[in-house]
Amino acid sequence: MRQRLVIIIALIVVVGVLVLLNAVSYVKIEQTAESEMSPDRSTLNAGATGTRALYDFLHESGYQVARWRESTASLLSFNGPKPATIVVIGQTLIPFSDTESKELLHWVEMGGRLVIVDRSPDRRLLPPSGEWTIGAHLTSFPWADIDPNNFEQMTNGIKPVPPSQPTLQARDVAEILPSRFAAAITVAPTMKSDKSGNAKDKPAGGETEESSGDADSRETPSPQTGGYGPPPPQAQAARVSLAPVVNFSRENGALLVEYPHGNGRIVLLSDPFIVANNGISRADNLQLAVNVVTGNGGLVAFDEFHQGRSATHNALIQYFEGTPVLAICGQFALIGLMVIWSRGNRFARPLPLPQVDRRSSLEFVASMAELQQRARAHDLALENIYGRVRRVLVRHAGLNHNSPRAEIAARIAARSGLNQQKIETLMRNCEDAINGAPTNAKESLRMVRRLRQIESALGLRTRERDAKQATEKADL
Repeated sequence: MRQRLVIIIALIVVVGVLVLLNAVSYVKIEQTAESEMSPDRSTLNAGATGTRALYDFLHESGYQVARWRESTASLLSFNGPKPATIVVIGQTLIPFSDTESKELLHWVEMGGRLVIVDRSPDRRLLPPSGEWTIGAHLTSFPWADIDPNNFEQMTNGIKPVPPSQPTLQARDVAEILPSRFAAAITVAPTMKSDKSGNAKDKPAGGETEESSGDADSRETPSPQTGGYGPPPPQAQAARVSLAPVVNFSRENGALLVEYPHGNGRIVLLSDPFIVANNGISRADNLQLAVNVVTGNGGLVAFDEFHQGRSATHNALIQYFEGTPVLAICGQFALIGLMVIWSRGNRFARPLPLPQVDRRSSLEFVASMAELQQRARAHDLALENIYGRVRRVLVRHAGLNHNSPRAEIAARIAARSGLNQQKIETLMRNCEDAINGAPTNAKESLRMVRRLRQIESALGLRTRERDAKQATEKADL
């Protein structure tokens, strides 16, 4: 026991020293101030460059919004509900790979809606729309000394911008106020080469320089009919203009552009300031953000996977990340392994196993009882029982062992209310049988039963040994 106490005290001291070392060596990492040069556009960020205000507003307003923490491959799987709109805001911490870009655009082709809010969007996420290419370039770079909480620094020299045309994106929007770092979106026709090898621009409508008569006389194969001829009315009704729609624009370029891609649509907003916490309350920026993000309804998923908050991170570990709690838990685990290893190793010479005597004390009693029964030694059995009972009765009566049985019986009767004559007669019969008077098994058993009754009536504890012996016999 003393050795274990020493080990326990040593463990407590070691743990205390480790906790003290962790507390002394822990240095709180100061969070760097947010800036437009390295913003955090996550919906979990309540800072100036975050988008938590927009997410909370949509959620409280009853829109179906969610934080998408899965990879783009999950958009193409058939398990679980799929969002109607994916929103990618700002330059993500984890860039899109080529595979992820193809998966995301394939999801858009199948009818999804992709909203990109960025000053320098990934070119892989902006495929051409028919004969048109879409791009964006910065006109003013946000340096690190710009304070995103300073409204004057963010919008110095910028005037509110009204809608370019009445579209669904511009409904209920009178004017918006972008920042001075908003990019300019360019929409340009794709360059084609003619037969002579000279590059030329195709007309905006995508028509060639052929005469209309030649175009009408030439028959095109119809996939619905399997032959040649004009397409059926259903196919003509299903045709959608591939030209991008400019919703808001300034002198140097557009701010909001929308165009189809397959069965889906891509929306590009060139300034995250409009949807960020530091700019969403300016002018009608909030209304524009709601129009752009929600679209035609359905589940709106904000991409948090590429913001470094994927679902693979353990929430508990992420909560204690940056604190000494994880280091302390690791040290506790190391101490536990050392204790387990030390308990499994011998520290001294091997000791023999303790020899446990599995024999019961009732074996001797049972053997003697069997011998007495076979030898018909009823007087000997009665002598063993009567001698012990008489000693107990003498102590109960307050007399000595040499007192006559008449006095013992009188004292017992006076204290317990039992019949003195019966007690004295029982004691005399027992003593006569012990001294050689003829008796049999039935008579001996009757006298023993009577002795037990007297013990029980007096509340004596002479049978505790018998109960213990019976328990030991049952265990055998």
